[in-house]
Amino acid sequence: MRKIVECVPNISEGRDESIINACAEAVKNVEGVTLLDVDPGKSTNRTVFTFVGDPEAVVEGAFQYAKAAYELIDMTKHFGEHPRMGAVDVCPFVPVANVTMDDCVDCAKRFGKRAGEELGVPIYLYEHASTNPDRKMLRQVRSGEYEGIKDKIYKKEWKPDFGPQEFIPKSGATASGARFFLIAYNVNILGTKNQAHRIALNLREQGRGPDHPGKLKELKGIGWYVDEYDMAQVSMNLDNYRITPPHIAFEECVKDAKELKLAVCGSELVGLIPLEAMLMAAEYYMKKENLFILDEKQKIRLVIERLGLSSITPFISEKRIIEYMIEEGSNEPLASLTVRNFTELVGARTSAPGGGSVSALVASLGAALGTMMGWMSYGNKKFYYLDSKMRKFIPPLHFKMKELIPLIDADTDAFNDYMEAMRLPKKTDKEKKIRNEKMQEGLKKAINVPMSVMRTGDSCWEWMFQMAKYGNINSKSDLEVGAKSLETGIWGAHKNVLINLPQIEDKKYKKDILQECEDILERAKRSSAKVIRILAKREE
Repeated sequence: MRKIVECVPNISEGRDESIINACAEAVKNVEGVTLLDVDPGKSTNRTVFTFVGDPEAVVEGAFQYAKAAYELIDMTKHFGEHPRMGAVDVCPFVPVANVTMDDCVDCAKRFGKRAGEELGVPIYLYEHASTNPDRKMLRQVRSGEYEGIKDKIYKKEWKPDFGPQEFIPKSGATASGARFFLIAYNVNILGTKNQAHRIALNLREQGRGPDHPGKLKELKGIGWYVDEYDMAQVSMNLDNYRITPPHIAFEECVKDAKELKLAVCGSELVGLIPLEAMLMAAEYYMKKENLFILDEKQKIRLVIERLGLSSITPFISEKRIIEYMIEEGSNEPLASLTVRNFTELVGARTSAPGGGSVSALVASLGAALGTMMGWMSYGNKKFYYLDSKMRKFIPPLHFKMKELIPLIDADTDAFNDYMEAMRLPKKTDKEKKIRNEKMQEGLKKAINVPMSVMRTGDSCWEWMFQMAKYGNINSKSDLEVGAKSLETGIWGAHKNVLINLPQIEDKKYKKDILQECEDILERAKRSSAKVIRILAKREE
Protein backbone atom coordinates (compact mmCIF):
# COMPACT_ATOMS: atom_id res chain seq x y z
CA MET A 1 0.00 0.00 0.00
CA ARG A 2 1.30 3.43 -0.92
CA LYS A 3 2.57 5.50 2.00
CA ILE A 4 1.64 9.17 1.78
CA VAL A 5 2.82 11.98 4.05
CA GLU A 6 1.69 15.55 3.51
CA CYS A 7 4.03 18.45 4.22
CA VAL A 8 2.57 21.96 4.63
CA PRO A 9 5.53 24.33 5.12
CA ASN A 10 5.08 28.12 5.26
CA ILE A 11 7.68 30.61 4.11
CA SER A 12 7.84 34.23 5.20
CA GLU A 13 7.39 35.57 1.69
CA GLY A 14 4.13 36.20 -0.12
CA ARG A 15 4.96 39.00 -2.54
CA ASP A 16 8.11 38.16 -4.48
CA GLU A 17 7.02 35.67 -7.15
CA SER A 18 10.60 34.79 -8.07
CA ILE A 19 11.27 33.50 -4.53
CA ILE A 20 7.94 31.67 -4.34
CA ASN A 21 8.56 30.04 -7.73
CA ALA A 22 12.11 29.05 -6.77
CA CYS A 23 10.83 27.27 -3.65
CA ALA A 24 8.15 25.56 -5.73
CA GLU A 25 10.75 24.39 -8.26
CA ALA A 26 12.92 23.00 -5.44
CA VAL A 27 10.00 20.77 -4.44
CA LYS A 28 9.08 19.76 -7.99
CA ASN A 29 12.64 18.64 -8.70
CA VAL A 30 12.55 15.98 -5.95
CA GLU A 31 11.62 12.57 -7.32
CA GLY A 32 8.62 10.98 -5.61
CA VAL A 33 7.16 14.31 -4.42
CA THR A 34 4.01 15.92 -5.83
CA LEU A 35 3.42 19.63 -5.28
CA LEU A 36 -0.33 20.05 -4.76
CA ASP A 37 -0.82 23.71 -3.94
CA VAL A 38 0.94 27.07 -3.55
CA ASP A 39 -1.10 29.71 -1.73
CA PRO A 40 0.60 33.13 -1.39
CA GLY A 41 -0.78 35.99 0.73
CA LYS A 42 0.37 39.52 0.07
CA SER A 43 -0.92 41.13 3.25
CA THR A 44 0.42 38.33 5.42
CA ASN A 45 3.62 38.22 3.32
CA ARG A 46 3.52 34.47 3.69
CA THR A 47 3.06 31.51 1.33
CA VAL A 48 1.66 28.11 2.24
CA PHE A 49 2.94 25.16 0.19
CA THR A 50 1.36 21.71 0.14
CA PHE A 51 3.18 18.67 -1.19
CA VAL A 52 3.02 14.92 -0.64
CA GLY A 53 5.18 11.85 -1.03
CA ASP A 54 6.38 8.80 0.83
CA PRO A 55 8.27 9.49 4.10
CA GLU A 56 11.74 9.45 2.51
CA ALA A 57 10.80 11.59 -0.47
CA VAL A 58 8.80 14.14 1.51
CA VAL A 59 11.69 14.77 3.94
CA GLU A 60 14.02 15.32 0.99
CA GLY A 61 11.44 17.65 -0.57
CA ALA A 62 11.16 19.63 2.68
CA PHE A 63 14.93 19.94 2.95
CA GLN A 64 15.42 21.17 -0.64
CA TYR A 65 12.51 23.58 -0.20
CA ALA A 66 14.00 24.94 3.03
CA LYS A 67 17.44 25.23 1.47
CA ALA A 68 16.03 27.45 -1.29
CA ALA A 69 14.02 29.55 1.16
CA TYR A 70 16.92 30.12 3.56
CA GLU A 71 19.14 31.23 0.67
CA LEU A 72 16.63 33.66 -0.83
CA ILE A 73 14.69 35.15 2.09
CA ASP A 74 16.16 37.80 4.36
CA MET A 75 14.18 38.04 7.61
CA THR A 76 15.80 41.36 8.53
CA LYS A 77 13.66 42.93 5.79
CA HIS A 78 10.44 40.98 6.42
CA PHE A 79 7.17 42.41 7.67
CA GLY A 80 3.60 41.13 7.40
CA GLU A 81 0.38 40.58 9.32
CA HIS A 82 0.90 36.88 10.13
CA PRO A 83 2.95 35.74 13.16
CA ARG A 84 6.34 34.38 12.06
CA MET A 85 9.80 33.58 13.36
CA GLY A 86 11.83 32.42 10.38
CA ALA A 87 12.35 32.30 6.63
CA VAL A 88 10.75 28.86 6.81
CA ASP A 89 8.34 29.55 9.64
CA VAL A 90 6.77 26.12 10.14
CA CYS A 91 7.25 22.73 8.52
CA PRO A 92 4.57 20.27 9.67
CA PHE A 93 4.32 16.65 8.50
CA VAL A 94 0.84 15.12 8.33
CA PRO A 95 -0.22 11.45 7.98
CA VAL A 96 -2.44 10.90 4.94
CA ALA A 97 -2.37 7.21 3.93
CA ASN A 98 -0.76 4.08 5.36
CA VAL A 99 1.49 6.02 7.74
CA THR A 100 1.22 6.69 11.47
CA MET A 101 1.75 9.80 13.54
CA ASP A 102 5.00 8.22 14.74
CA ASP A 103 6.14 8.06 11.09
CA CYS A 104 5.47 11.80 10.79
CA VAL A 105 7.28 12.53 14.05
CA ASP A 106 10.26 10.71 12.56
CA CYS A 107 9.97 12.86 9.41
CA ALA A 108 9.92 16.05 11.51
CA LYS A 109 13.01 15.00 13.44
CA ARG A 110 14.94 13.88 10.37
CA PHE A 111 14.16 17.14 8.60
CA GLY A 112 15.05 19.14 11.71
CA LYS A 113 18.35 17.33 12.23
CA ARG A 114 19.43 17.73 8.63
CA ALA A 115 18.35 21.37 8.34
CA GLY A 116 20.02 22.20 11.64
CA GLU A 117 23.30 20.49 10.80
CA GLU A 118 23.64 21.22 7.07
CA LEU A 119 21.95 24.62 6.81
CA GLY A 120 22.89 25.95 10.23
CA VAL A 121 19.40 27.06 11.27
CA PRO A 122 17.89 26.69 14.78
CA ILE A 123 15.06 24.13 14.66
CA TYR A 124 12.35 23.70 17.30
CA LEU A 125 10.04 20.69 17.41
CA TYR A 126 6.34 21.20 18.09
CA GLU A 127 2.99 19.37 18.37
CA HIS A 128 3.41 15.57 18.38
CA ALA A 129 7.14 15.82 17.61
CA SER A 130 7.83 17.69 20.86
CA THR A 131 8.09 16.08 24.30
CA ASN A 132 8.55 19.43 26.05
CA PRO A 133 5.15 20.61 27.47
CA ASP A 134 6.38 24.22 27.44
CA ARG A 135 7.28 24.01 23.75
CA LYS A 136 4.51 21.82 22.35
CA MET A 137 2.00 24.28 20.91
CA LEU A 138 3.10 26.34 17.92
CA ARG A 139 2.09 29.56 19.67
CA GLN A 140 4.44 28.63 22.55
CA VAL A 141 7.36 27.99 20.23
CA ARG A 142 6.67 31.15 18.22
CA SER A 143 6.16 33.43 21.23
CA GLY A 144 7.98 36.70 20.73
CA GLU A 145 8.16 35.95 17.00
CA TYR A 146 11.26 36.70 14.94
CA GLU A 147 12.12 39.84 16.90
CA GLY A 148 12.13 37.92 20.18
CA ILE A 149 14.49 35.12 19.14
CA LYS A 150 17.63 37.08 19.97
CA ASP A 151 16.40 37.56 23.55
CA LYS A 152 15.34 33.97 24.29
CA ILE A 153 17.46 31.58 22.21
CA TYR A 154 20.48 31.85 24.51
CA LYS A 155 18.43 30.82 27.54
CA LYS A 156 18.81 27.22 28.71
CA GLU A 157 15.11 26.46 28.33
CA TRP A 158 15.15 27.72 24.73
CA LYS A 159 18.03 25.70 23.36
CA PRO A 160 16.91 24.50 19.91
CA ASP A 161 16.20 20.79 19.35
CA PHE A 162 18.54 20.91 16.35
CA GLY A 163 20.97 23.42 14.92
CA PRO A 164 22.98 26.20 16.58
CA GLN A 165 21.93 27.94 19.78
CA GLU A 166 22.39 31.36 18.32
CA PHE A 167 20.38 34.05 16.61
CA ILE A 168 20.74 33.94 12.82
CA PRO A 169 19.36 37.34 11.67
CA LYS A 170 18.87 36.35 8.02
CA SER A 171 17.12 33.02 8.65
CA GLY A 172 15.53 33.31 12.09
CA ALA A 173 14.31 29.93 13.39
CA THR A 174 12.00 27.18 12.15
CA ALA A 175 9.37 24.99 13.85
CA SER A 176 9.25 21.39 12.60
CA GLY A 177 6.39 19.24 13.78
CA ALA A 178 3.86 16.50 13.21
CA ARG A 179 0.12 17.01 13.39
CA PHE A 180 -3.08 15.46 12.15
CA PHE A 181 -4.66 16.48 8.86
CA LEU A 182 -6.85 19.55 9.30
CA ILE A 183 -10.05 19.64 7.25
CA ALA A 184 -11.66 23.03 6.69
CA TYR A 185 -15.37 22.38 6.22
CA ASN A 186 -18.47 24.61 5.97
CA VAL A 187 -22.13 23.59 6.22
CA ASN A 188 -24.64 25.83 4.42
CA ILE A 189 -27.57 27.14 6.46
CA LEU A 190 -30.60 29.05 5.14
CA GLY A 191 -30.64 31.36 8.13
CA THR A 192 -28.82 34.21 9.79
CA LYS A 193 -25.26 34.57 10.99
CA ASN A 194 -26.51 34.41 14.56
CA GLN A 195 -28.36 31.14 13.94
CA ALA A 196 -25.33 29.56 12.26
CA HIS A 197 -23.17 30.67 15.17
CA ARG A 198 -25.59 29.10 17.67
CA ILE A 199 -25.13 25.78 15.88
CA ALA A 200 -21.35 26.25 15.86
CA LEU A 201 -21.36 26.88 19.61
CA ASN A 202 -23.33 23.68 20.14
CA LEU A 203 -20.90 21.62 18.08
CA ARG A 204 -17.41 22.97 18.73
CA GLU A 205 -15.37 21.27 21.43
CA GLN A 206 -15.00 24.38 23.59
CA GLY A 207 -18.74 25.03 23.34
CA ARG A 208 -19.82 28.14 25.17
CA GLY A 209 -17.12 27.85 27.80
CA PRO A 210 -15.73 25.45 30.44
CA ASP A 211 -19.18 24.84 31.96
CA HIS A 212 -20.90 24.32 28.61
CA PRO A 213 -18.69 22.19 26.33
CA GLY A 214 -19.80 21.34 22.81
CA LYS A 215 -20.83 18.00 21.33
CA LEU A 216 -17.86 17.18 19.11
CA LYS A 217 -14.20 16.70 19.97
CA GLU A 218 -11.37 18.15 17.88
CA LEU A 219 -13.73 20.65 16.23
CA LYS A 220 -13.42 24.42 16.14
CA GLY A 221 -16.26 26.45 14.68
CA ILE A 222 -17.97 29.77 14.18
CA GLY A 223 -21.02 30.99 12.29
CA TRP A 224 -20.88 33.61 9.57
CA TYR A 225 -22.89 34.99 6.68
CA VAL A 226 -21.53 34.85 3.13
CA ASP A 227 -23.01 37.58 0.98
CA GLU A 228 -21.62 35.96 -2.15
CA TYR A 229 -23.65 32.80 -1.45
CA ASP A 230 -26.60 34.66 0.12
CA MET A 231 -26.70 32.24 3.06
CA ALA A 232 -25.07 31.54 6.40
CA GLN A 233 -22.47 28.87 7.11
CA VAL A 234 -21.29 26.91 10.09
CA SER A 235 -17.56 27.18 9.43
CA MET A 236 -15.49 24.43 11.03
CA ASN A 237 -11.93 23.23 11.37
CA LEU A 238 -11.79 19.48 11.98
CA ASP A 239 -8.44 19.00 13.72
CA ASN A 240 -8.63 15.20 13.65
CA TYR A 241 -11.07 13.71 11.15
CA ARG A 242 -10.63 10.26 12.67
CA ILE A 243 -12.28 11.58 15.83
CA THR A 244 -14.80 13.95 14.24
CA PRO A 245 -15.12 13.35 10.49
CA PRO A 246 -17.01 15.69 8.12
CA HIS A 247 -20.08 13.48 7.83
CA ILE A 248 -20.63 13.48 11.60
CA ALA A 249 -20.22 17.27 11.73
CA PHE A 250 -22.73 17.55 8.87
CA GLU A 251 -25.30 15.28 10.49
CA GLU A 252 -25.07 17.17 13.79
CA CYS A 253 -25.56 20.45 11.93
CA VAL A 254 -28.68 18.99 10.32
CA LYS A 255 -30.07 17.94 13.72
CA ASP A 256 -29.52 21.36 15.28
CA ALA A 257 -30.85 23.15 12.21
CA LYS A 258 -34.07 21.14 12.38
CA GLU A 259 -34.56 22.17 16.00
CA LEU A 260 -34.24 25.79 14.87
CA LYS A 261 -36.57 25.06 11.92
CA LEU A 262 -33.80 25.89 9.44
CA ALA A 263 -32.86 24.23 6.18
CA VAL A 264 -29.40 22.82 5.45
CA CYS A 265 -28.42 23.17 1.80
CA GLY A 266 -25.33 21.05 1.37
CA SER A 267 -21.79 21.80 2.43
CA GLU A 268 -18.45 23.06 1.19
CA LEU A 269 -14.97 21.60 1.52
CA VAL A 270 -12.23 24.23 1.68
CA GLY A 271 -8.97 22.87 0.34
CA LEU A 272 -8.12 19.17 0.20
CA ILE A 273 -9.33 16.02 1.92
CA PRO A 274 -7.78 12.56 2.40
CA LEU A 275 -9.46 9.66 0.63
CA GLU A 276 -9.89 7.91 3.98
CA ALA A 277 -12.23 10.65 5.23
CA MET A 278 -14.43 10.29 2.14
CA LEU A 279 -14.55 6.51 2.45
CA MET A 280 -15.43 6.79 6.15
CA ALA A 281 -18.43 8.88 5.12
CA ALA A 282 -19.35 6.34 2.45
CA GLU A 283 -19.31 3.51 4.98
CA TYR A 284 -21.49 5.57 7.33
CA TYR A 285 -24.21 6.17 4.72
CA MET A 286 -23.99 2.65 3.32
CA LYS A 287 -24.62 1.23 6.78
CA LYS A 288 -27.32 3.78 7.59
CA GLU A 289 -29.20 3.10 4.35
CA ASN A 290 -28.30 -0.60 3.98
CA LEU A 291 -26.55 -0.01 0.66
CA PHE A 292 -24.24 -2.47 -1.09
CA ILE A 293 -21.49 -0.56 -2.91
CA LEU A 294 -17.94 -1.79 -3.53
CA ASP A 295 -16.73 0.43 -6.36
CA GLU A 296 -14.70 3.31 -4.92
CA LYS A 297 -15.92 5.85 -7.46
CA GLN A 298 -19.52 5.06 -6.58
CA LYS A 299 -18.72 5.47 -2.89
CA ILE A 300 -17.26 8.91 -3.56
CA ARG A 301 -20.32 9.85 -5.63
CA LEU A 302 -22.57 8.79 -2.74
CA VAL A 303 -20.69 11.06 -0.31
CA ILE A 304 -20.76 14.03 -2.69
CA GLU A 305 -24.54 13.63 -2.95
CA ARG A 306 -25.26 13.00 0.76
CA LEU A 307 -23.10 15.91 1.98
CA GLY A 308 -24.10 18.18 -0.89
CA LEU A 309 -20.45 18.94 -1.64
CA SER A 310 -21.32 20.39 -5.05
CA SER A 311 -23.89 22.82 -3.66
CA ILE A 312 -21.67 25.88 -4.21
CA THR A 313 -19.09 24.79 -6.77
CA PRO A 314 -18.73 21.40 -8.47
CA PHE A 315 -16.80 18.95 -6.31
CA ILE A 316 -14.21 17.44 -8.66
CA SER A 317 -12.67 14.43 -6.91
CA GLU A 318 -9.46 14.55 -8.92
CA LYS A 319 -8.78 18.07 -7.66
CA ARG A 320 -9.99 17.74 -4.06
CA ILE A 321 -8.97 14.26 -2.85
CA ILE A 322 -5.25 14.12 -2.14
CA GLU A 323 -4.64 10.57 -3.35
CA TYR A 324 -6.43 11.32 -6.64
CA MET A 325 -4.24 14.35 -7.27
CA ILE A 326 -1.12 12.22 -7.28
CA GLU A 327 -0.18 10.75 -10.63
CA GLU A 328 -1.87 7.40 -11.05
CA GLY A 329 0.22 4.32 -11.62
CA SER A 330 3.55 5.86 -10.60
CA ASN A 331 4.00 3.24 -7.87
CA GLU A 332 2.60 0.35 -9.92
CA PRO A 333 4.24 0.52 -13.35
CA LEU A 334 3.71 -3.18 -14.07
CA ALA A 335 0.12 -3.41 -12.84
CA SER A 336 -0.68 -0.31 -14.90
CA LEU A 337 0.49 -1.87 -18.18
CA THR A 338 -1.89 -3.29 -20.76
CA VAL A 339 -2.21 -7.08 -20.78
CA ARG A 340 -0.30 -7.19 -24.06
CA ASN A 341 2.55 -5.00 -22.84
CA PHE A 342 2.89 -6.90 -19.57
CA THR A 343 2.98 -10.25 -21.36
CA GLU A 344 5.55 -9.03 -23.87
CA LEU A 345 7.67 -7.59 -21.06
CA VAL A 346 7.64 -10.92 -19.24
CA GLY A 347 8.78 -12.55 -22.48
CA ALA A 348 11.60 -10.06 -23.09
CA ARG A 349 15.35 -10.50 -22.54
CA THR A 350 15.19 -9.37 -18.90
CA SER A 351 14.89 -11.14 -15.55
CA ALA A 352 12.11 -8.89 -14.30
CA PRO A 353 9.18 -9.11 -14.24
CA GLY A 354 9.44 -12.83 -13.70
CA GLY A 355 7.74 -15.71 -11.98
CA GLY A 356 7.05 -13.80 -8.78
CA SER A 357 5.13 -11.00 -10.47
CA VAL A 358 3.30 -13.49 -12.68
CA SER A 359 2.33 -15.53 -9.60
CA ALA A 360 0.86 -12.45 -7.93
CA LEU A 361 -1.06 -11.63 -11.11
CA VAL A 362 -2.40 -15.17 -11.50
CA ALA A 363 -3.50 -15.26 -7.84
CA SER A 364 -5.27 -11.91 -8.23
CA LEU A 365 -7.09 -13.25 -11.30
CA GLY A 366 -8.20 -16.26 -9.26
CA ALA A 367 -9.77 -14.00 -6.65
CA ALA A 368 -11.21 -11.83 -9.44
CA LEU A 369 -13.01 -14.80 -11.01
CA GLY A 370 -14.47 -15.66 -7.62
CA THR A 371 -15.70 -12.09 -7.36
CA MET A 372 -17.08 -12.28 -10.88
CA MET A 373 -19.25 -15.28 -10.02
CA GLY A 374 -20.65 -13.27 -7.14
CA TRP A 375 -21.61 -10.38 -9.39
CA MET A 376 -23.20 -12.81 -11.84
CA SER A 377 -25.40 -13.95 -8.96
CA TYR A 378 -26.23 -10.56 -7.38
CA GLY A 379 -28.88 -8.10 -8.54
CA ASN A 380 -30.34 -10.64 -10.98
CA LYS A 381 -34.10 -11.11 -10.74
CA LYS A 382 -33.69 -14.83 -11.36
CA PHE A 383 -31.36 -15.15 -8.38
CA TYR A 384 -32.85 -12.47 -6.09
CA TYR A 385 -32.90 -14.98 -3.20
CA LEU A 386 -29.06 -14.99 -3.29
CA ASP A 387 -28.64 -11.24 -2.76
CA SER A 388 -28.22 -11.40 1.01
CA LYS A 389 -25.59 -14.14 0.69
CA MET A 390 -23.70 -12.38 -2.10
CA ARG A 391 -23.53 -9.20 -0.04
CA LYS A 392 -21.44 -11.26 2.40
CA PHE A 393 -19.43 -13.31 -0.11
CA ILE A 394 -18.44 -10.73 -2.74
CA PRO A 395 -16.59 -8.12 -0.57
CA PRO A 396 -13.90 -10.45 0.86
CA LEU A 397 -12.90 -11.71 -2.59
CA HIS A 398 -13.12 -8.22 -4.08
CA PHE A 399 -10.74 -6.79 -1.47
CA LYS A 400 -8.36 -9.79 -1.61
CA MET A 401 -8.13 -9.21 -5.36
CA LYS A 402 -7.27 -5.57 -4.64
CA GLU A 403 -4.59 -6.60 -2.12
CA LEU A 404 -2.90 -8.94 -4.59
CA ILE A 405 -2.60 -6.45 -7.46
CA PRO A 406 0.13 -4.24 -5.86
CA LEU A 407 2.19 -7.37 -5.18
CA ILE A 408 2.76 -7.67 -8.93
CA ASP A 409 5.11 -4.69 -8.70
CA ALA A 410 6.23 -5.39 -5.13
CA ASP A 411 7.82 -8.66 -6.21
CA THR A 412 9.92 -6.96 -8.87
CA ASP A 413 10.98 -4.30 -6.36
CA ALA A 414 11.62 -6.81 -3.56
CA PHE A 415 15.35 -7.14 -4.20
CA ASN A 416 16.09 -3.41 -4.08
CA ASP A 417 17.14 -3.43 -0.42
CA TYR A 418 19.24 -6.55 -0.92
CA MET A 419 21.04 -5.07 -3.92
CA GLU A 420 21.67 -1.83 -2.02
CA ALA A 421 23.14 -3.84 0.83
CA MET A 422 25.42 -5.66 -1.62
CA ARG A 423 26.97 -2.31 -2.53
CA LEU A 424 27.86 -1.41 1.07
CA PRO A 425 31.58 -1.26 1.96
CA LYS A 426 33.18 -4.43 3.38
CA LYS A 427 36.76 -3.48 4.19
CA THR A 428 36.60 -3.73 7.98
CA ASP A 429 34.98 -6.34 10.22
CA LYS A 430 32.43 -3.75 11.35
CA GLU A 431 31.53 -2.89 7.76
CA LYS A 432 31.23 -6.57 6.90
CA LYS A 433 28.91 -7.13 9.85
CA ILE A 434 26.67 -4.19 8.92
CA ARG A 435 26.63 -5.26 5.27
CA ASN A 436 25.66 -8.82 6.16
CA GLU A 437 22.88 -7.65 8.49
CA LYS A 438 21.46 -5.41 5.80
CA MET A 439 21.66 -8.21 3.23
CA GLN A 440 19.76 -10.53 5.57
CA GLU A 441 17.12 -7.86 6.10
CA GLY A 442 16.84 -7.43 2.33
CA LEU A 443 16.43 -11.17 1.79
CA LYS A 444 13.66 -11.36 4.38
CA LYS A 445 11.89 -8.49 2.65
CA ALA A 446 12.25 -10.30 -0.68
CA ILE A 447 10.75 -13.43 0.90
CA ASN A 448 7.93 -11.47 2.53
CA VAL A 449 6.42 -10.44 -0.82
CA PRO A 450 5.72 -13.96 -2.15
CA MET A 451 4.70 -14.92 1.39
CA SER A 452 2.10 -12.13 1.22
CA VAL A 453 0.83 -13.60 -2.06
CA MET A 454 0.55 -17.01 -0.41
CA ARG A 455 -1.16 -15.70 2.74
CA THR A 456 -3.62 -13.48 0.88
CA GLY A 457 -4.42 -16.25 -1.60
CA ASP A 458 -4.88 -18.69 1.26
CA SER A 459 -7.46 -16.40 2.88
CA CYS A 460 -9.68 -16.57 -0.25
CA TRP A 461 -10.66 -20.22 -0.03
CA GLU A 462 -13.50 -19.87 2.48
CA TRP A 463 -15.27 -17.47 0.13
CA MET A 464 -14.49 -19.52 -2.96
CA PHE A 465 -16.28 -22.44 -1.25
CA GLN A 466 -19.33 -20.27 -0.62
CA MET A 467 -19.38 -19.17 -4.25
CA ALA A 468 -19.16 -22.80 -5.35
CA LYS A 469 -22.11 -23.73 -3.09
CA TYR A 470 -24.45 -20.85 -3.88
CA GLY A 471 -23.23 -18.89 -6.90
CA ASN A 472 -24.88 -18.78 -10.30
CA ILE A 473 -24.06 -22.22 -11.72
CA ASN A 474 -23.85 -20.71 -15.20
CA SER A 475 -20.48 -19.29 -14.04
CA LYS A 476 -19.21 -22.74 -13.07
CA SER A 477 -16.27 -22.75 -15.50
CA ASP A 478 -15.24 -19.24 -14.39
CA LEU A 479 -14.97 -20.35 -10.76
CA GLU A 480 -13.14 -23.53 -11.77
CA VAL A 481 -10.55 -21.44 -13.61
CA GLY A 482 -10.45 -19.11 -10.63
CA ALA A 483 -9.73 -21.95 -8.20
CA LYS A 484 -6.92 -23.32 -10.36
CA SER A 485 -5.49 -19.81 -10.88
CA LEU A 486 -5.48 -19.21 -7.14
CA GLU A 487 -3.75 -22.54 -6.53
CA THR A 488 -1.19 -21.83 -9.28
CA GLY A 489 -0.47 -18.33 -7.95
CA ILE A 490 0.16 -19.76 -4.47
CA TRP A 491 2.35 -22.52 -5.93
CA GLY A 492 4.38 -19.99 -7.92
CA ALA A 493 4.83 -17.72 -4.91
CA HIS A 494 6.03 -20.74 -2.93
CA LYS A 495 8.76 -21.33 -5.50
CA ASN A 496 9.91 -17.71 -5.10
CA VAL A 497 10.14 -18.18 -1.34
CA LEU A 498 12.21 -21.34 -1.71
CA ILE A 499 14.74 -19.77 -4.08
CA ASN A 500 15.71 -17.12 -1.50
CA LEU A 501 15.37 -19.08 1.72
CA PRO A 502 18.72 -20.98 1.62
CA GLN A 503 20.67 -17.72 2.03
CA ILE A 504 18.85 -16.85 5.27
CA GLU A 505 21.02 -17.43 8.36
CA ASP A 506 18.21 -17.27 10.94
CA LYS A 507 17.39 -20.96 11.43
CA LYS A 508 14.18 -20.43 13.38
CA TYR A 509 12.90 -17.99 10.74
CA LYS A 510 13.66 -20.53 8.00
CA LYS A 511 11.93 -23.35 9.86
CA ASP A 512 8.81 -21.27 10.57
CA ILE A 513 8.55 -20.01 6.99
CA LEU A 514 9.00 -23.51 5.53
CA GLN A 515 6.29 -24.93 7.77
CA GLU A 516 3.88 -22.12 6.94
CA CYS A 517 4.57 -22.54 3.21
CA GLU A 518 3.91 -26.28 3.34
CA ASP A 519 0.64 -25.74 5.20
CA ILE A 520 -0.60 -23.12 2.73
CA LEU A 521 0.50 -25.15 -0.29
CA GLU A 522 -1.28 -28.26 0.96
CA ARG A 523 -4.45 -26.29 1.70
CA ALA A 524 -4.33 -24.80 -1.82
CA LYS A 525 -4.27 -28.28 -3.39
CA ARG A 526 -7.14 -29.54 -1.24
CA SER A 527 -9.17 -26.35 -1.54
CA SER A 528 -8.91 -26.06 -5.31
CA ALA A 529 -10.09 -29.65 -5.64
CA LYS A 530 -12.90 -28.98 -3.16
CA VAL A 531 -14.23 -26.02 -5.17
CA ILE A 532 -14.32 -28.14 -8.33
CA ARG A 533 -15.92 -31.04 -6.43
CA ILE A 534 -18.70 -28.83 -5.00
CA LEU A 535 -19.49 -27.45 -8.43
CA ALA A 536 -19.58 -30.93 -9.97
CA LYS A 537 -22.05 -32.19 -7.35
CA ARG A 538 -24.42 -29.29 -8.04
CA GLU A 539 -24.81 -30.48 -11.64
CA GLU A 540 -25.42 -34.13 -10.77
